[in-house]
Amino acid sequence: MPAFNLQKFCSYIGHYRITFANVVPPVVLLLAKHPIVEVYDFSSLKMLNCGAAPLTKELATAVYERIKVPIKQGYGLTETSPTTHLQAWDQWATFGSIGHLLPNQVAKYVDPDEKEVPVGMAGELWLKGPNVFKGYYKNPRATENTFSADGFFKTGDVGHVDERGNFYITDRIQELIQYKEFQVAPAELEGLLLGHPKINDVAVLGVFDESIASEVPRAYVLPVRGVARNADTAREICDWLDARVPAYKRLRGEVQWVNSIPKSPSGKILRRALRKQVQNGCLS
Repeated sequence: MPAFNLQKFCSYIGHYRITFANVVPPVVLLLAKHPIVEVYDFSSLKMLNCGAAPLTKELATAVYERIKVPIKQGYGLTETSPTTHLQAWDQWATFGSIGHLLPNQVAKYVDPDEKEVPVGMAGELWLKGPNVFKGYYKNPRATENTFSADGFFKTGDVGHVDERGNFYITDRIQELIQYKEFQVAPAELEGLLLGHPKINDVAVLGVFDESIASEVPRAYVLPVRGVARNADTAREICDWLDARVPAYKRLRGEVQWVNSIPKSPSGKILRRALRKQVQNGCLS
């Protein structure tokens, strides 16, 4: 297709009996939420592969429950040539994982003090291998800041690895919300909130609360058409999330209504653009 169109995408899968498709998170979100999906035949589709931005367990599960098509993920960066992790076809049931580390590489997650963290604990992903680039062209300072003393490439992505070697990416370091002594990943809260039946799309930002001298999470919500944009609905959403997260991850910044969530073509939320909209009062 010259440009993405959900109706054509769905119809082509049934008409041409497509068996495999590469998608990005905004497409996955449409497959999970849009009513038009119900009228199409996805029986030929054996697998979806999602990349370009983190895909939460909740969203992948919602699509599988709706159209019975598994979604596998991978991970990589331009600096790593690019793929470093991949989910095997027979391991797709590990929802939310980017898969296992590909051969000839070493990976670890480290804390802010650059000490390796144990299995299951969150940290920044560091990589080393022959696929990793040598540095940024004519920018020695950026190169120096990107590599550790022992030669690991600092990806800037936060996640963890489980006891079975499944890797997970939850967010970018610079996007983490610092609530008191805790770090809150916006993408984790966004993934949960997309499971709410009254939410079509959502982005979470940290906003400074002077009363406690700390950042707090706030959700910018595009509601489902017909849903009342009022305090009662906002409270309902906050209470719903409260029941699913630890106390420090609650929406203490509450809910604010928006008409759209700014995103890149690959589906990454443009948080800087959203912040600018907030500052300029251009949300709705």
